[in-house]
Amino acid sequence: MIVLGIDPGIAIMGYGILDYDGRNTEVIDYGAVTTPAGVPVQNRLRDIYRGVDMLIKTFDPDCAAIEELFYFKNQKTIITVSEARGAAITACANGGIEVFEYTPLQVKQAVVGYGSADKRQVQFMVRALLNLKEIPKPDDIADALAVAICHCNGVNARKRGVFSD
Repeated sequence: MIVLGIDPGIAIMGYGILDYDGRNTEVIDYGAVTTPAGVPVQNRLRDIYRGVDMLIKTFDPDCAAIEELFYFKNQKTIITVSEARGAAITACANGGIEVFEYTPLQVKQAVVGYGSADKRQVQFMVRALLNLKEIPKPDDIADALAVAICHCNGVNARKRGVFSD
């Protein structure tokens, strides 16, 4: 199963693509879809859509896992990040890719085993679990890989009947 993990953002949308066979996880690719500041929002959203669409066409994932938005201090930021998240989800829907959504708490529990883990702990575990030489930068990429790992763990839990969708 090929999983496209997405950490939503308007300037930097991290992505991670994992191949998971039910036991082993292999990194296929990771990176970021970026948009420049100062460009109209509709152009940035178009570029995010096109970037995710290209990932789908290039890697043919079986599904996508995306982080749900949790809390932002800046209301303007949450609106544009929500719009970027919508562009990514729309690209997945148009590509016929089922989207699974995970809260930051679920991601932290799946990757670190502790829902209040900090960003450094998540990054360290992403590097360790995926046997990477370094922590992927920027942070958005490590977060996207963490969301993909969370989905892979969830697949096993669903198979065992631990929880359902």
